[in-house]
Amino acid sequence: MHNLLSNLKIAVPDKIYVKDPESSALGKRIVQHSILLINEIGFDAFTFKKLGIKIGSNESSVYRYFENKHKLLLYLSSWYWAWIEYQMVLETHSIHDNKEKLVKAIEILCRTTKEDSKFSHINEVVLNSIIINENSKSFLTKEVDQENKDGYFVIYKRVVSRLRDIITETTPKYAFASSLASTIIEGSLHQHFLKDHFASMTDCNTDVQPSDFFINLTLNTLKI
Repeated sequence: MHNLLSNLKIAVPDKIYVKDPESSALGKRIVQHSILLINEIGFDAFTFKKLGIKIGSNESSVYRYFENKHKLLLYLSSWYWAWIEYQMVLETHSIHDNKEKLVKAIEILCRTTKEDSKFSHINEVVLNSIIINENSKSFLTKEVDQENKDGYFVIYKRVVSRLRDIITETTPKYAFASSLASTIIEGSLHQHFLKDHFASMTDCNTDVQPSDFFINLTLNTLKI
């Protein structure tokens, strides 16, 4: 935990990229502008050719960092969940009351994202919007099992495991800690999506946040 807290560099599995985009100014520009462009036109319409035009570089330069746009989305998703994990560890490590720690963890996972000045080339607010709208496309593919074996989703799974462990510490006899943890995380993205696009299908709004719902759901489910 100490190492995670003291290291502000977000580490993404190296199999996802050809060349680490954090290693050069061009790589950081590719990440920065891919986030903005995907948010603007959507992942389906996004291409490396369009990105190349945005950054004033050849399409081939993007391929030096990422094999294809699916790998780029995997990179963005992994970076996001690693950033969330960092916040979970940072903001809960000194909390000793199990219930309080659980509530704080859910708040972190479900809250509305604010920009983090530590990473100037990444707009976390816009990236969060992409995760809400596009995250499932990173794993709803025919290759998901092989990519899972290759460790592409290790960070996301680690975030689920961290929340599962907090749930288990709070209520050791609860039999569905993993299912509840993954439901909270995926459900939060869905509630944010409904709040923005299908308001009649959720009770979340400007006053009621997804974190309010999932804290209530969790505490009532665990009977604590």
